[in-house]
Amino acid sequence: MSAQQLLSAQRPGRPLIRRLSSMTATQNDFDLGPAVAVPPKHMLAPSDAHETAAAMEMAKHHMDQTSSGESSPSTPPLSNVTDTYAFAFDIDGVLIRGGKPIPEAVEAMKMLNGQNEYGIKVPYIFVTNGGGKSEQERCLQLSNQLEIEVSPGQFICGHTPMREMAERYGTVLVVGGEGEKCRQVAEGYGFKDVVTPGDIIKDNCETTPFRKLTEDEITNSRARNFAQCQIEAIFVFADSRDWAGDQQIILDLLMSKGGRLGTRSETFDEGPPIFFSHNDVVWATAHEHTRIGMGALRASLEAMFKAVTGVELKTVAFGKPQIETFQFATRLLQQWRKETHGINRPPATVYFVGDTPESDIRGTNEYDESGLAENRWYSILVRTGVFQSGTKPRFQPKVTVDNVLEAVRHGIKREYAKGLKKEILQSTEVTETEVIVEE
Repeated sequence: MSAQQLLSAQRPGRPLIRRLSSMTATQNDFDLGPAVAVPPKHMLAPSDAHETAAAMEMAKHHMDQTSSGESSPSTPPLSNVTDTYAFAFDIDGVLIRGGKPIPEAVEAMKMLNGQNEYGIKVPYIFVTNGGGKSEQERCLQLSNQLEIEVSPGQFICGHTPMREMAERYGTVLVVGGEGEKCRQVAEGYGFKDVVTPGDIIKDNCETTPFRKLTEDEITNSRARNFAQCQIEAIFVFADSRDWAGDQQIILDLLMSKGGRLGTRSETFDEGPPIFFSHNDVVWATAHEHTRIGMGALRASLEAMFKAVTGVELKTVAFGKPQIETFQFATRLLQQWRKETHGINRPPATVYFVGDTPESDIRGTNEYDESGLAENRWYSILVRTGVFQSGTKPRFQPKVTVDNVLEAVRHGIKREYAKGLKKEILQSTEVTETEVIVEE
């Protein structure tokens, strides 16, 4: 099987983990059940990264089953991955920049997967505010970029928590991203009636005076009569590719009566709610300076709505630094630990490695100090993305390092030192007990 292989070494009662070639696999391949994306060079046999990727995929699979009333397996398999701590990584500016891997990222992944002086493997997940692609598509992309085995279960995107809102709303407007990708992601999350700006422009070309649909957009956009349509919510899944057009359509809906295009509210408080998948004002690309992101669009919309209506606009953002994103990550790691080590608690420490103080570091610190975390979240800031040396971040990390490889080294050495200290304390206690007995 060139496109996919089944991993046969599975315990009875557990679904088979399919190994899909990251070069040829598609979204439909992942829809068939738990799977891991594998670079072609590792297709013949599982690599060092397989154990963590497969285990996280099963943990996420069983999280979904648990929410639907099904239970996960209770007997953990044998594992040689440590369960006491884990890493969580932002992607852009930490592992990838401008679509290319940061050189130290490849070595960092090798270190986590056992190529370190202690000979241990450390579990890890990816928590990114990047949107516009499904977790499966991001998985394939990162597998190719870093040339490692990765599973969709290891990914938490900014819009991942939005899947929990699919049952709450009927017709929704989804904004951002390339082509039809955001519509496809939303439909994959279970949203039943998804509208895009292209659909609205196709129905009324005067909606956006300076934007005309391309031939592909005309073909892909869905025809409907929006005079008879009520849009119940607006979701910005990814960065807008047309700020002027998208903002005009969003403002029309926000100022409407109950989400009906062509109407105007007299009080400007009858429009549908609007949700953003994250609030990053800037982000790191291949350009030498940071570029504006979704947080800037959010600020612009709020300012324009106030300028036009005189009313404050209430918006909601997901992703980092929102606590819900870190809670979701904690639940995933707890499920992983339960299945791999039989312990129904999250790893004691999670090292979060990020490049943006305002989202990565702020979110990690606030969650750690919130009283809601069942474990410790330790923030590490790298200098390969948004943050630059010579500046003082508003939100201070536990430690700042040059790159992700140094971040991983720091975390592993810190845990090793903690282990030594614990052994010394236990040894001291035993010695004191022996002395008492002899006396």
